[in-house]
Amino acid sequence: MAEPQGHWLHGTLHATIYEVDKLHSSSGNFLRKITGKIEETVGIGKGVSRLYATVDLERARVGRTRVIEKEPSNPRWYESFHIYCAHIASNVIFTVKESNPIGASLIGRAYVPVDDLFEGEEVDRWAEILDEKKRPVHGNPKIHVKLQFFHVTKDRSWGLGIRSPKFPGVPFTFFSQRQGCKVNLYQDAHIPDNFIPKIPLAGGKFYEPHRCWEDIFDAISNAKHLIYITGWSVYTEISLVRDSRRPKPGGDITIGELLKKKASEGVRVLVLVWDDRTSVGLLKRDGLMATHDEETAQFFQNTDVHCVLCPRNPDGGGSIVQGAQISTMFTHHQKIVVVDNDMPNGGSERRRIVSFVGGLDLCDGRYDTPFHSLFRTLDTAHHDDFHQPNFTGASITKGGPREPWHDIHSRLEGPIAWDVLFNFEQRWRKQGGKDLLVQLRELDNVIIPPSPVMYPDDHETWNVQLFRSIDGGLLLASRIHPKMRPMLGLLVGRITSLTEAFRMLISMLFDAQRISFILKISTFLVALLPGQLMV
Repeated sequence: MAEPQGHWLHGTLHATIYEVDKLHSSSGNFLRKITGKIEETVGIGKGVSRLYATVDLERARVGRTRVIEKEPSNPRWYESFHIYCAHIASNVIFTVKESNPIGASLIGRAYVPVDDLFEGEEVDRWAEILDEKKRPVHGNPKIHVKLQFFHVTKDRSWGLGIRSPKFPGVPFTFFSQRQGCKVNLYQDAHIPDNFIPKIPLAGGKFYEPHRCWEDIFDAISNAKHLIYITGWSVYTEISLVRDSRRPKPGGDITIGELLKKKASEGVRVLVLVWDDRTSVGLLKRDGLMATHDEETAQFFQNTDVHCVLCPRNPDGGGSIVQGAQISTMFTHHQKIVVVDNDMPNGGSERRRIVSFVGGLDLCDGRYDTPFHSLFRTLDTAHHDDFHQPNFTGASITKGGPREPWHDIHSRLEGPIAWDVLFNFEQRWRKQGGKDLLVQLRELDNVIIPPSPVMYPDDHETWNVQLFRSIDGGLLLASRIHPKMRPMLGLLVGRITSLTEAFRMLISMLFDAQRISFILKISTFLVALLPGQLMV
């Protein structure tokens, strides 16, 4: 096998795409002009002149601009990218394309040799745009770009770990690292009393397990002002408390009835559930994924609970085909619960924000314990919650087996809980319809602002940073200036914020040997750093 051509780029590449000076329409674009006019007239398709540019390290796409509309000759993006590299490449390639209803049309590519970047000097130039045979495109257009490469060996912190408690976290993300947080981690929806291994902790203590769905039940039951929920699925017929050895007052209530009860008490209950586009009469009422979305919406109809089925809409940066793929094949996987909660020490009328985020939906088939029984719980915990999509014809009347379920979840307190709240608010403003969000400024005398809940020297103190994968179809990113979006991790196309977060975290893992826990949960990724380990 021949050795790959090019140079080993290992470090950080700062790239800026400014503009193209002059694009000239050629006769080959005549048909595109006609179809574009038809699209604009009848309202079908994307219309004319939807231009975007990408950054590639040979065949690896590492950056993409937003789509610029109605600027056919002089598109101006002025977007910057901070690219973590571990690639073999001869050129940094800037590709200019026109987004079409089906796919995209190549306008041309500009090449900046990697040799020009190795010295670390800033390269600011107008690069000639060439066609696929590397001949100048009609009109000799050029693209204005700026590049600077920082080799990994130039980083003074490389391989030395996190050397200061003031470490700010992963850069270029929407949410910053928060200090003074408390984190409870869950390994399953429930842990029974007879499954508690003795795990010694510092100070002569032993690990006390937390019980996810019981904690969520308590949090929802105790809420006085707000309950916000998002999920791939929220099934109203399941109950959260099922352990006969650990009964709770009112614990036999279903989550649907519990939410209606809290809403009738005056608590603002908002629910965002993924709208499975296949859950229609022509296919299957509960959809190919059996999320019960239509049942959930109908259950809360004409009640005080505000439930919205939100599809996974495209962000406008792709073609019609890509949009159809996103809306029918891609889902929402944020699984969060946000509530107001009483203060941990009691004795105060003030409230605080507590959030749950992880991999467990509040739906059928998710309740399980570390025993993962296939048969023994069919008459008890899973009598009304039999879930087995893998074996055709399997049922509880036939004796199972049920499908076991194992996933992780977390409870977040302190400033990080507010980041989960802000995420919900952004999504509700985009897809929730009516502005029903609780105006927290009006409750500043009741709900405490984001603040640490732990002392820095406490063994239970965590530094936490929240990442997410989200696009303009899910939040109002258009209100943020394009120049600021990359700084906040708001990226477009297939280069998602979570992708970039992974790249940055991988770089940090080589760079920092003190990150104790990385928790990937659905479309969230939380990096947890215990404060006592930061040296």
